[in-house]
Amino acid sequence: FRPILLLSWLPHKMQLFMIISSVPQFTNSPTMIVMVGLPARGKTYISKKLTRYLNWIGVTTKVFNIGQYRREATCSYNSFEFFRPDNTEAMKIRKYMCVITSPGSRVFDATNTTPERREVIISFAKENGYKVFFVESICDDPEIIAENIKQVKLSSPDYIDCDKEEAVADFLKRIDCYKLTYVPLDNNKDRNLSYIKIFNVGSRYLVNQVQDHIQSRIVYYLMNIHVTPRSIYLSRHGESELNLTGRIGGDSGLSPRGAKFASALGTYMRGQCIRDLKVWTSHMKRTIQTAEALGVQYEQWKALNEIDAGVCEEMTYEEIQNNFPEEFALRDQDKYRYRYPKGESYEDLVQRLEPVIMELERQENVLVICHQAVMRCLLAYFLDKSADELPYLKCPLHTVLKLTPVAYGCKVDSVFLNVEAVNTHRDKPVNVDVDRDPADALETVPEHI
Repeated sequence: FRPILLLSWLPHKMQLFMIISSVPQFTNSPTMIVMVGLPARGKTYISKKLTRYLNWIGVTTKVFNIGQYRREATCSYNSFEFFRPDNTEAMKIRKYMCVITSPGSRVFDATNTTPERREVIISFAKENGYKVFFVESICDDPEIIAENIKQVKLSSPDYIDCDKEEAVADFLKRIDCYKLTYVPLDNNKDRNLSYIKIFNVGSRYLVNQVQDHIQSRIVYYLMNIHVTPRSIYLSRHGESELNLTGRIGGDSGLSPRGAKFASALGTYMRGQCIRDLKVWTSHMKRTIQTAEALGVQYEQWKALNEIDAGVCEEMTYEEIQNNFPEEFALRDQDKYRYRYPKGESYEDLVQRLEPVIMELERQENVLVICHQAVMRCLLAYFLDKSADELPYLKCPLHTVLKLTPVAYGCKVDSVFLNVEAVNTHRDKPVNVDVDRDPADALETVPEHI
């Protein structure tokens, strides 16, 4: 395993993130990523999205938030004065929190963000063979800062049961305390460091000394995310002829009920009154037929094609069990990583869908008409689901999922369009042994014709 450490460095407060990578080909040595910037500049938003993305592409990520440790360790905070640089007792508490949560035996003292303090992190990285990459969020737009305080900071445990106006005033004073010691990265003095500066939540970027593939991917991702309010709609195609007979894959057209759903989907989307809605489909007949019923332009993505079942294409689960019982069991043992013979795994599918995720992050309102495995992968990204959970997410036919990004996550509304369809979801059976009875292997197979 190759660890990546993500540090969120704030004046007088440090948030620590640790990323443990199980994909060694992504990086030749561990990397420390240090978040830099004043409060209410979107650092936590950026950190959480970046962590979610890295998890999704296979870099397993665990987050440690020093601010939360501080709240659990002390009840001393009752106003902005806790963060004053001349508050000796508070300074001791913050130093203690950095000591007890530092990786290894080294101390990361987060009492300020002077270049000397960043040098402490850089020195630690050199001693332990880490690379360092800084992500600095700079914002001087008062509207953005005010909205961030309103949407995120007022819900902080620091302000439980507080008057909103008083809480805002206190937080603004807290920012003023941070400004006393905050020293941004300097384009000349820090020219040998690796970093990206993000200005006003993405209006401009400055990138310096990107070292490797993982840092390139991080930069590319951060340059594509935005905070514009929007909704993403995920829907499978209408019920297909092969769905009726319980056959996986293939390229069949819609059943009569599938065509009825396509019409209902068009009615539903028109009722959303979305201007400039983009509609994406796969190259497969059943998604194209579903989109055509909407009466709008749509874009076809080969990347959205259903998972390739290889030699098992157009077979029922019963036929796979009869012809390839060992393969059927192996897939149940590790559905995410199992690759169909001459086909794909869910892990392969995630890599194929990365360009789709990048473009979804760039766009505003989009309807994606896709397939069960593809929808699971996309949904897992937005909901931060693990590789073990991903292949078993329920994505029923004739149901639209409306995803609305919120502060640190995604709100999901599930809308069934009142057109019946077969069930295609198969839960993991209890018995996944290679020598299991056929009845055990088929116990969770949904009914079909």
